[in-house]
Amino acid sequence: MNDKKALIADISLLIVAAIWGSSFVVTKSTLDHITPFYLLAFRFIIATILIGIVSLKHLKKAKISDIKAGLVIGITMLLGFLLQTIGLMNTTVGVNSFIVSANVVMVPFFYWLLTRRRPDGYEIFGAIMCFVGIGVLSLDGNLRLGSGEILSLISALFFALQIVAVGHYARESDVYVITTVQMAFVAVSALILASIFEPQITTFNTDMAVPIIYLAVFSSMIAFLVQNIAQAHTSSTHAAIILSTEALFGSIMGVIFLKEIITIKFLIGCMAILISVIISEVKPNLSNLKRQKTPA
Repeated sequence: MNDKKALIADISLLIVAAIWGSSFVVTKSTLDHITPFYLLAFRFIIATILIGIVSLKHLKKAKISDIKAGLVIGITMLLGFLLQTIGLMNTTVGVNSFIVSANVVMVPFFYWLLTRRRPDGYEIFGAIMCFVGIGVLSLDGNLRLGSGEILSLISALFFALQIVAVGHYARESDVYVITTVQMAFVAVSALILASIFEPQITTFNTDMAVPIIYLAVFSSMIAFLVQNIAQAHTSSTHAAIILSTEALFGSIMGVIFLKEIITIKFLIGCMAILISVIISEVKPNLSNLKRQKTPA
């Protein structure tokens, strides 16, 4: 039964990754019509209302610990999405998605701080490969990182923290409550930031409405609820590996829908990041293989 739940959790996280991959393209296109803070605010206001309706019975029984957990996750989510969205304005979908996927390499190191379990050689090698890939993807001819790439990298850091936080709280807290609270926090915070730093929106058309509804319903409410439920049945590192495939989905969709160009430099950088991402997944398989070859 536990194996079956773990398999369902993995499949669910892969679907979430595909949805998030599509959201890179949708967000990039929508930023031509609306500013980033207002985009996030409307996206998460709608998502909060919807998940609030679904979670009404759970919210009535919410504990202080559930609300605190939701706020902690919400802070990491807010910073991750703000930086990712602004970064996406200054780089391509492919580069942004692959750099953000670097969060999988960061997760074991944050767990090191939380549990005192030192990353092993595979994880250290993965981190080195990851940052080599980011360098190939992001550095220009003068060996400088662009603003879009820098913001994407910092957003990956906060998404790694979010995965660790979800893994820490999901088994002990009501996932419906923490999902609602984290989205409400992002919605309110983004709306406040938008009202302070961005010009007021005077028109609202279908070019804004349709993508925002998609991002709210699928990329926010459904995806994060499924993530929080699924992570109760798998490890944070394992979840991070599966979720990082959003970079593949995002890059492919960027080429198909936005006509982004694939270069040799891009492919080399992506391959390095992919190797770093899967190294933690290959590690247990190698261990199992060694055990199988060892005579009893």
